[in-house]
Amino acid sequence: MNTITVLGAGIMGVGIAQVAAAGGYKVILRDLQKKLVDDGINTVEDKLVQAGELNRDEIERIMERIEGTTDLELAGQADLVIEAVVENMAVKKQIFTQMDSICPPHTILASNTSSLSITEIAATTRRANQIIGMHFFYPVPQKPLVELVKGLETDDHTVEKTRQFCSRIGKTSVLLKRESTGYLYNRMALTLLNEAIHIYCDGLATREDIDQAACAGLGMPLGPLALADMIGLDNLHNAMLLYCEEFKDNKYRPHPLFTTMVRAGHLGKRCGRGFYEYI
Repeated sequence: MNTITVLGAGIMGVGIAQVAAAGGYKVILRDLQKKLVDDGINTVEDKLVQAGELNRDEIERIMERIEGTTDLELAGQADLVIEAVVENMAVKKQIFTQMDSICPPHTILASNTSSLSITEIAATTRRANQIIGMHFFYPVPQKPLVELVKGLETDDHTVEKTRQFCSRIGKTSVLLKRESTGYLYNRMALTLLNEAIHIYCDGLATREDIDQAACAGLGMPLGPLALADMIGLDNLHNAMLLYCEEFKDNKYRPHPLFTTMVRAGHLGKRCGRGFYEYI
């Protein structure tokens, strides 16, 4: 692989473009409007400067590898295309259908989706064996993990090529052998968060002691209740209900008090109140 296309110049797309260019790849950053593309490229440069880890010449070399465009035909001339647009199945299907018709036969098409079916996306193309999920975590330059998710027909060659890409950009890749709701990390993380919430809602320990136990005992940089507040309690609650329905497993069942908190509008940090209060 030499050329990488990133579709979408939002927060995730810009982060992926940054690490790919820093890893030595030529990067084509594409979005619908030139201003979005220009803003995205400027954001990459600003982030590199703010990090303070590179000198001016090194930053310029990275920036020279990034080309912005609104031209989908140009964006298709890549060895790997990573889609990082809105989390909407209809939009993603349309994009993958277009890229399938534009890209050379060898091009791998990847989606940065964190929840949608790779198999369903792949079914809109004629290269289902070359479609894979590549779930980066925010913020992309700081988070080392990438989840690779196989669709029903994703082949081993596609997995190996994307693993090599991840390694070259300094990421640790883990593979979900077949797609499943929540993928790998989120299923584990949600189970831990839900257990911490149940302990708190059952009155077994204070919020501070629960978070301190997780930080001191599990090495978490932020306790599960404080993390839940950052994520948004409504977002967590919705995910729990989805997983509970999907897997028919009560380990994902929201505690009744947690449900009441969400109904009361105690949704976490952005609303000023969740498990903690924010002024």
